[in-house]
Order: sequence, then C-alpha cells, then structure tokens
Amino acid sequence: MMPTVKARRSVDCRGLLCPLPIIRLSRAIKEIQVGEVLEMLATDPGSVPDMKAFQAQTGHEILASTQEGGVYRFLVKRAR
Repeated sequence: MMPTVKARRSVDCRGLLCPLPIIRLSRAIKEIQVGEVLEMLATDPGSVPDMKAFQAQTGHEILASTQEGGVYRFLVKRAR
C-alpha cells in the first residue's frame, strides 16, 4: 500500500529500458526542492535494482515502491 504522500512531480518512464528511467529521474529530481517528492512510473523490471543503486549513490530516499499490472511506481524524496 502506498503512503499518502503528494508527489510534486511525476516522471512517466513506462516503455523505457535501462538506463533511461534513471537518467530521466536524475534530471527531474533537480527540478524539485529538497524535501519534495517525485513519482516515477516504469515498466522495466530492471528499474527495481536500479532505484536501489540510485538511492545508494545519490542519497535521495525511496519512500515507497510498488508494482501493479506490470507498472513499477516509486516515490522518491529529494535529499539534497
């Protein structure tokens, strides 16, 4: 179950393969303020390990991660 967090912006990466979802997320997260939340939608199963690596490398926090009907949804909080 997703927490009731309001995403400031959404990035639709459905249909894109690695590394494009992470590249688009990296660009989009720079456009929100520290502490705000970004939603990313992806269909590439590789986005799950990619998001863990993204969090480890950048320090941005994955608040939630779900998968429903082949769509992966991530809520990412900008840390810095």
